[in-house]
Amino acid sequence: MRTPRQILADARVIAVVGASRNPAKAAYSVPQQMQRYGWRIIPVNPEADELFGEKVYRSLADIPHPVDLVDVFRPAQDAVAVVRDAVAIGAPAVWLQLGIVSPEARRIAEAAGIDYVEDRCLVIERAAGNLSRLS
Repeated sequence: MRTPRQILADARVIAVVGASRNPAKAAYSVPQQMQRYGWRIIPVNPEADELFGEKVYRSLADIPHPVDLVDVFRPAQDAVAVVRDAVAIGAPAVWLQLGIVSPEARRIAEAAGIDYVEDRCLVIERAAGNLSRLS
């Protein structure tokens, strides 16, 4: 299994499940900052049409191209379904944001052989590793 820093360094396209339209929420500011540093953000939210200048998809299954990482901004009880969906689309890694922990989601990810991170923030890891996708 890759470390959180390795997952971010390898990723280019991040699907953000639970991306928010509200700039006051981390589910808005975190993906926006990752985009600012060069990652392509694919928002997943059943109630929006466009976020961060990208088309919003209703579910992971609706995304028409591969993603390198599924970032989750949903309550812990929703993480199991999101991880199952991530496995179904062939995502190589799932990341549950700060404060989100799910032993069952972890078991599903590990059984599928995909990288799994929980209770950590993409932005903090990006900054700690001084990572960027910008040329």
